[in-house]
Amino acid sequence: MDEYVASAKAHWAPRFTSNGVSVVDFERTTQGLESWDDWCAAFSKGGAQYEQMGEEALAKKHYKSAGAHYSTASAFYHFAKFVFVRHYEEMKVAHFNAVRCREIAIKYIEFPGERIEIPFEGAKMVGILRKPHGEGPYPVVILVPGLDSTKEEFNPTENLFLERGMATFSVDGPGQGEAEYDLPIRADWEIPGRAIVDYLISRADINNEKIAVWGVSLGGYYAPRFASGDPRIKACVSLCGPYNFGKLWKDLPALSRETFTVRSFSKDDADAEQHALTLSNEGRLEMIKCPTLIVGGKMDRLIPWQEAVKMHEIMKGNSELLMLERGNHGCANVPNEHRYFTADWMAEKLGLSSNL
Repeated sequence: MDEYVASAKAHWAPRFTSNGVSVVDFERTTQGLESWDDWCAAFSKGGAQYEQMGEEALAKKHYKSAGAHYSTASAFYHFAKFVFVRHYEEMKVAHFNAVRCREIAIKYIEFPGERIEIPFEGAKMVGILRKPHGEGPYPVVILVPGLDSTKEEFNPTENLFLERGMATFSVDGPGQGEAEYDLPIRADWEIPGRAIVDYLISRADINNEKIAVWGVSLGGYYAPRFASGDPRIKACVSLCGPYNFGKLWKDLPALSRETFTVRSFSKDDADAEQHALTLSNEGRLEMIKCPTLIVGGKMDRLIPWQEAVKMHEIMKGNSELLMLERGNHGCANVPNEHRYFTADWMAEKLGLSSNL
């Protein structure tokens, strides 16, 4: 296999299998896959198979099965596109298949969702709002993707918050998902974050005193940056995020550098590196007033675990550090070692300890 296929499998396989693609399906899809050019088509084929199963379930009014199948289809299509920027138009087709299947799925899964569009700088940020059982107004956790994740990837994480009484709002910000074609990656996430919070507090079903943010990978940079500029954020989780993304540039996989170059609207690798250097929380972490949980993995090959330690030490007592010895990037290979802890931590910080 070529180096890109090998890199994708080595760096991201556990992420796929903990976010909607089973181990068996992943192995079946990647078996014999030798060229990166064939990656998107292979995973899109898997998405189409599950989409057909969803259609058949809907025809029989088997709504729970339909929701499950469309959720899996969306995950397949998402991982078909996630860093496939070399074939841009093919990537876009897979992406909007992921969006479409997720929008069908959220009608039928437990804790149904609704699509939300927030106008922003002449474009829009799109999110999915899901609400827990019981009466609102609800505390809410804003879920922020990273460089190559999108709102369609977060179903398993959302469910743990929802089960504990928190609403979830998974959103594509600048450079992410549905926004990536119009809005480039930006460092000052407190600005799009403010627009997101402004929208949420306008709703009668959201408790505007209990808003939190969670981010993974590059979203683990965005989330604390967001919290540093908006006092309405009452709790923050950074999962395997960088302190300064640009200083890690030379050691990033080629797939990640290419993806950042495209989604930051940079001219070339050198221009992208300079853009990446602006993604820094220097001078920002000290501004965060809310409790913050920083999660890192000692086996992370993309964002070194020392970044988490540095962030924790800078915050001087306003943060907690959860360091997982076996954790890879995003700690996707040990999801049970952080997801439940994080959900419980967030519930406690938002005053929902009775729901644990």
